[in-house]
Amino acid sequence: MMRRFEDARILMYSHDTFGLGHLRRCRTIAHSLVEDYRGLNILIISGATIAGAFDYRARVDFVKIPSVIKLRNGEYTSLEKHIDLHETLKMRQSIIRHTAETFEPDIFIVDKEPMGLRGEVEETLAYLKTRGTTLVLGLREVMDAPHLLDAEWKRNDVMRKIGQYYDRVWVYGPPDFYDPLVGLDVPPTVRSKMDFVGFLQRSVSHDHGDDHRPSGDYILVTTGGGGDGAELIHDVIHAYQQDPTLTHRALMVLGPYMPAKQRRKLVRKGSKIPYIEVIEFDNRMEELIAGAKAVVAMGGYNTYCEILSFDKPALIVPRIVPRQEQLIRAQRAAELGLIDMLLPEESADPLRFAAALKALPSRNPPSVNAKGLRLEGLPNISRIVGEWIDGRGGKEPLRVLKR
Repeated sequence: MMRRFEDARILMYSHDTFGLGHLRRCRTIAHSLVEDYRGLNILIISGATIAGAFDYRARVDFVKIPSVIKLRNGEYTSLEKHIDLHETLKMRQSIIRHTAETFEPDIFIVDKEPMGLRGEVEETLAYLKTRGTTLVLGLREVMDAPHLLDAEWKRNDVMRKIGQYYDRVWVYGPPDFYDPLVGLDVPPTVRSKMDFVGFLQRSVSHDHGDDHRPSGDYILVTTGGGGDGAELIHDVIHAYQQDPTLTHRALMVLGPYMPAKQRRKLVRKGSKIPYIEVIEFDNRMEELIAGAKAVVAMGGYNTYCEILSFDKPALIVPRIVPRQEQLIRAQRAAELGLIDMLLPEESADPLRFAAALKALPSRNPPSVNAKGLRLEGLPNISRIVGEWIDGRGGKEPLRVLKR
């Protein structure tokens, strides 16, 4: 039964410097909430260059802030070459603050970067706190290797600021999968704010016909945003070139952020192999994963949720620099028997990779070893938000799934 709120508002922030992960996570949560609650309006602030390439449900909209991209060495640069980074960050900060003032949200959810890119959200957090907005930090279940995250957060005094500004910290995974702050010195004040809400279940939209999926059996190869996905695509093509007995049909999605030169080269190489079809981007990845026999991926958060949601045999080749997030997630999932994993140096061996690809479609789906690993994030978030908005008179927020 859908409930109705009178003009409740949620603002979400997704910095999106590299890839699509943050925007896709925010959009998934937003769509689930407006489906559950009438009268709820959600606005997503996004730095993703292609924020407009996705469909948004009624009562979900986005504000695009100037894009900043993260280079492979971890440094940032303006996407618009003629505007310097400092000016771009000033514009972003100003738009974020102005949006918050005008939209007047009941709840503000910040994705992954506690103070935003280079601290751009801190001023808005301070402002909204004086207005009584409920401030939520949403963390992936895996952030990075503890020593890297610890150094980054200490440099910017992040842990103290989380304690100062945020009312709750949501972890988008179950407590027994991984703790994103493992190995960090987490003060009790911050630990007491953490709710492990669970993985975010994905589903196929029923607004479209079924003609979107390719017909017949195929293995889906996806690199997420694709900015650093060329090596994986190259290794798959190389495996097909070297092993003529590898004849599974493969559908490869390069991702919108793959550099044009790499993209052209891979499209050309792939076109010479009859079993491979290469496409550049699809804004309805859920449908492609739902239709696939198995999935080969780098294993970012969203792809991982989709593999679990649609229960697909998966082979993960994680990115290992500059963040170790994908590696940590893949190691933990492999340890639990949910996926198979190859390191990048292993997938670079074409015969080894070909053997793994041939075995993949007959691998057990994740549910065989999942032992009650449920994807409860969206219903849990919905319940929390419902209780908060019902109690806008200042009732203490609901606590869920303590560790």
